[in-house]
Amino acid sequence: MKHKKLSGGLLASALAVTLIGCSSTAETPTTSATTGTTSAGGGDGAYVVIVKATGIGWFDRMEVGVKEWGAENGLDAREEGPAEATNEGQVAIIQNLIAQKPVAIGIVPNDLEGLAAVAQQARDAGIIVVGHEAAGMKNIDIDIEGFENRAYGAQIMENLGQCTGGTGKYVQFVGRLTNGSHMDWVGGAYDKQQADFPDMTRVEDPIESEENEETAYNKAKEILAKYPDIAAFEGSAGTDVVGIARAVDEAGKADSVCVMGTSIPSVAGSYLESGAIDKIFFWDPAMAGKAQLEIGRILAEGGTVEEGTNLGIPGYESLVKLEGYDNVFAGNAGVAVDLSNVGDYNF
Repeated sequence: MKHKKLSGGLLASALAVTLIGCSSTAETPTTSATTGTTSAGGGDGAYVVIVKATGIGWFDRMEVGVKEWGAENGLDAREEGPAEATNEGQVAIIQNLIAQKPVAIGIVPNDLEGLAAVAQQARDAGIIVVGHEAAGMKNIDIDIEGFENRAYGAQIMENLGQCTGGTGKYVQFVGRLTNGSHMDWVGGAYDKQQADFPDMTRVEDPIESEENEETAYNKAKEILAKYPDIAAFEGSAGTDVVGIARAVDEAGKADSVCVMGTSIPSVAGSYLESGAIDKIFFWDPAMAGKAQLEIGRILAEGGTVEEGTNLGIPGYESLVKLEGYDNVFAGNAGVAVDLSNVGDYNF
């Protein structure tokens, strides 16, 4: 049986202020956005956020923030993304935008390396480029994270380990193995498990779901068949835990298998109610959309982004600069939700 149902609430503030060293360092652009020296083309005056894929609840919520930010600032702001979460789809959209010369673009990348060249093309055209879930991505001005990524993963494992009683087999899902943030999350979780839950065992390398709920569902079914005594699943993509939960529910193991990871209440709510998902972790995608655009606006107006910058957006009132990077900043925007507090969030 599951050992404990856990109460929700705000993630520990250590997500933002206890900065765990990262394994790689982003290359600083030749013109530094942090000093406000990047110039913007601004051919059509627009601000655009390019997401991994459209039609996903997570990015539907992000679009709410993008539109609100545009209305609040009297600026043209919109969200674009491919129909499927592919690097090629994002490259094509960015190339099209380069011809339009918006002031700034935000990118939530499917593939950090795969977008580096087109990001540089955009910057060469005078467009400010802001990343999100993109720590370590080359050729961007600034990356903004909701929190420190490896600490976020450790927080998930802390809860997962408590749920399993600190024992048993588990697996981790990521949207793409090329997704830097997802790999940081599972890396931070794995380190936490090794240090604090030695009787737990990760039985597979991180499993790629391709940012697709159906893929996550099918791969979770394979894991349940291969490891009938599996104790826990950790999901990274916003669609992972829902696909996993469906497989766990169908197998009649909602009461014996712990399922936790990144999602939002509108996507995961029914499975929280059924018990197939135990807890979800997230940051409000709407606020993350606003944060990307606000950084773009600050840089376009010749301002700077540095330690302590207040973006005027909930969760991003005092940015911290992440260790191991030259141009990555984080807020303190993390939230943990289970059945006890899911009703507090209307998205």
